[in-house]
Amino acid sequence: MNLNLVIIDYGIGNIKSLTNSLKRENVEIITTNQKRKILNADGIILPGVGAFSEGMKNFNKYNLKPILDDYIDKGRPLLGICLGMQMLFESSDEFGYSEGIGYIEGHVKKLERKIKLPHISWNEIRPKNIEWENTILDNINFRTDFYFIHSFVPHPKNINHILSLTNYHDKEFCSSVKKDNIYGTQFHPEKSGSQGIKIMSNFISICKKYKNARK
Repeated sequence: MNLNLVIIDYGIGNIKSLTNSLKRENVEIITTNQKRKILNADGIILPGVGAFSEGMKNFNKYNLKPILDDYIDKGRPLLGICLGMQMLFESSDEFGYSEGIGYIEGHVKKLERKIKLPHISWNEIRPKNIEWENTILDNINFRTDFYFIHSFVPHPKNINHILSLTNYHDKEFCSSVKKDNIYGTQFHPEKSGSQGIKIMSNFISICKKYKNARK
């Protein structure tokens, strides 16, 4: 199956490592911010590193919101990674208040100030309320470690959107989300070894499923 996977290029993102993590998959990887290519995608990854406000500034510079709206409305899968996941929420406190894309209800806040930041380490994930079967975490062992580098975390208003939780010291936070066809990870699956590659493969499988359903 010829699957078109788009990595959104808005000037802030870990695009090279993402592309490397997908080399084993039989997909065409397109890095772009062009409307036509985005709307023709079978799956989209929104990467991101750095500050929320800077990410949204670049995202809005390319007028990507209405394009992604059209894509999402068609029921096709989207995966946000690290800052890319945070931007899927309504707003953030990082360097002052900033509005996000708003696909998932909730706010992004800084981790507890009493603990060392940024959080740079391998930490385990565990389920919250959603079964992992048929999601990006399908066949991932509970309490598997993944690679984190961040200081801010999302707080979904609906706990049923929380796909996994993680503890950093004694602070529990949401480490991945799912809302309909929208997924997000606070950790970096593309930098998390074989289990991270499995998550990327699971996302590809979800994209194939949606493509088959449209035939």
